[in-house]
Amino acid sequence: MKGRLIILDHIGDREAAALMVDGRLEDLLIDTDAPRPGTIYRAVARRPVKGQGGLFLDTPDGSAFLRQVRGIAPGQSMLVQVTGYAEPGKALPVTQKLLFKSRFAIVTPEAPGINISRAIRNDEDRIRIRAAAEATPAEETGYGLILRSACQSGSDDEIIDDITAMLDLADAVLADADGAAETLTDGDGPHLMAWRDWSEPATVETEPGGFNRHGVTDDIDTLKRPRAPLPGGASLYIEPTRALVAVDVNTGSDTSLAAGLKANIATARDLPRQLRLRGLGGQITLDLAPMAKKDRRGFETALRAAFKTDTEDTVLAGWTPLGHYELQRKRGRLALAEALQ
Repeated sequence: MKGRLIILDHIGDREAAALMVDGRLEDLLIDTDAPRPGTIYRAVARRPVKGQGGLFLDTPDGSAFLRQVRGIAPGQSMLVQVTGYAEPGKALPVTQKLLFKSRFAIVTPEAPGINISRAIRNDEDRIRIRAAAEATPAEETGYGLILRSACQSGSDDEIIDDITAMLDLADAVLADADGAAETLTDGDGPHLMAWRDWSEPATVETEPGGFNRHGVTDDIDTLKRPRAPLPGGASLYIEPTRALVAVDVNTGSDTSLAAGLKANIATARDLPRQLRLRGLGGQITLDLAPMAKKDRRGFETALRAAFKTDTEDTVLAGWTPLGHYELQRKRGRLALAEALQ
């Protein structure tokens, strides 16, 4: 099927959403029992941990860890937001910089000002969107606004209503900072995240069984295996360990002189999608196919372009002495294997 298709379905009793582009699975969201990123707690501080650059907090969902803190006394209440999923046996990662995110706008209480997405280049659209934002009480509250690219296709009333709802939520949460540990807002589930983040024009299917009808179930079965095929018969094996995610690139049956470079470029282009679908983050080490050192720049250019539009923050760390390439990727999702348990 050509075009963009959003499928809202369930895997067992878990809410799930899939994004397909021209018949290929591009993104997959599955709800879990773990606290969702975006959840806001009123947390209670424990004592700072020397040598770790932060302190542990008590939340209704267990221990959380807040980095780079000063002037916080044990027993003090504070508002924090979950930034990602915790590694097994570790505390939830949280931040004090709260964001209230919706389809058209992100409210930033600690960063005043109105900022419009760079993806909106049309001057008339930018003027219209800013005027809609200025028609809300945002500037009176002193909060900041990030106006997302979806505003370009939204009406003025939709943008105003969306911003106003997020401002009201921010007011309610920020006014509730004192007291015992409590969950103030839950992070968005897969269906709401699909509406919020997959904002480009698409066909939306909500009838039960959509995953089976469009092959998403088969794609998920493929993602459970380490091997991912690449064009030209090449492949990569993606295997998470406790310490890192190892990615091994193979040229397959191609024995030409350019086989290694072609396989590595294909890896660079598909790696963000594979990591996104498998929910993998942390330290990632690529054991690439053999190629000349002069070809490394072309590989880096392809990798940088591929990750430019990816949804998770990724640092391209560079080459190791043994010729491996390393990345550091935010753990913004739970690994697929854990999500399906």
